[in-house]
Amino acid sequence: MDDVDIELDELELVAAAAGYHYYNCIARQPSCGSTPKGSGFLSELLSADNDVCREMLRMDKHVFHKLCSILRERAMLRDTAGVMIEEQLAIFLNIVGHNERNRVIQERYQHSGETISRHFNNVLRALKSLSREFLQLPPVSTPLQILESNRFYPYFEDCIGVIDGMRIPAHVPAKDQSRFRNRKGNLTQNVLAACTLDLQFIFVYPGWEGSATDSRVLRAVLDDPDQNFPPIPEGKYYLVDTGYVNMNGFIAPFPGIRYHLPEYRGANLLPRNANELFNHRHASLRNAIQKSFDVLKTRFPILKLAPQYAFHTQRDIVIAACVIHNHIRREDKSDWLFKDIEGRYVEELPDLDDNPDPHLAFQVQEQSASALRDSITAAMWNDFINKWDEW
Repeated sequence: MDDVDIELDELELVAAAAGYHYYNCIARQPSCGSTPKGSGFLSELLSADNDVCREMLRMDKHVFHKLCSILRERAMLRDTAGVMIEEQLAIFLNIVGHNERNRVIQERYQHSGETISRHFNNVLRALKSLSREFLQLPPVSTPLQILESNRFYPYFEDCIGVIDGMRIPAHVPAKDQSRFRNRKGNLTQNVLAACTLDLQFIFVYPGWEGSATDSRVLRAVLDDPDQNFPPIPEGKYYLVDTGYVNMNGFIAPFPGIRYHLPEYRGANLLPRNANELFNHRHASLRNAIQKSFDVLKTRFPILKLAPQYAFHTQRDIVIAACVIHNHIRREDKSDWLFKDIEGRYVEELPDLDDNPDPHLAFQVQEQSASALRDSITAAMWNDFINKWDEW
């Protein structure tokens, strides 16, 4: 009877394997419907209206082709016998731009799950390797967003960008969940980001646990040369919110004074003192980072969820998304998402994790930064009182 049982088990395994093979053969057959598949799907997509391309690839066609050219010319990706670079990139963009499952992409492009996964990871590595080039400190000249506004110039003429933390849902093993759980009880990774007032990312550092405060992450980056945080030119600075320490190179608003723009609406429109005026204009400029985050998450919804990837892949997806974000900003000033955000204030909700760590402040730096902030505030208030141009 033992021999018979073994024989029956083997027959069952053979039958299961044969059934699985048959199912795969049927599943791989071309669909009878009118929806194109594989390279045919991509060809039709790239020949369709720009609106269709935007929806599927999250960018205009000419921007997509330019990115393909960069990856091909620098040998970061290569065409294979069955999958051109254009299709490899399209697969990646479909996944991060729609948070699609591997099974859906298999059906759409008529490739095996292994092929989809391999090209996804290849494109991810290629885009990450472009980060050194695409995430760079802007010229030290005063940004046009400041230079062309009486509200900001000359007061913020030495501002080179904005810094803030972005919390993204994270999928982590059970043993790490306590570290990644923020004060709201959600599992997140804290991403430190710096951007220009033109909404391009300068620096991105993902992967910190969600329980870490923004100021702690910034201090860790500044203390670690391997993180390659771009050196701050002499006399220049970033704008930061109340979650950071006011210190050399990083100017924070006055604490304990209304700051966010919605607080200045209605009967409370005008500032009541110099510190409120400074905070209002500081918040107006610093909203650039919230706009950048908003565009990034709208274009790549995978950042709004916790994808079922290894954590190092989740980190790399953030970097790749920022690289693509900058590429689009440089190649297409009329991009629909950037145009939609222009002239609009992106409301910033209070974050329980934004309290600074007082022990991270260095007294000498804090005094120097406070003196700079006070001098800017005094000049701004004097002009506001005596000129009443626009506030």
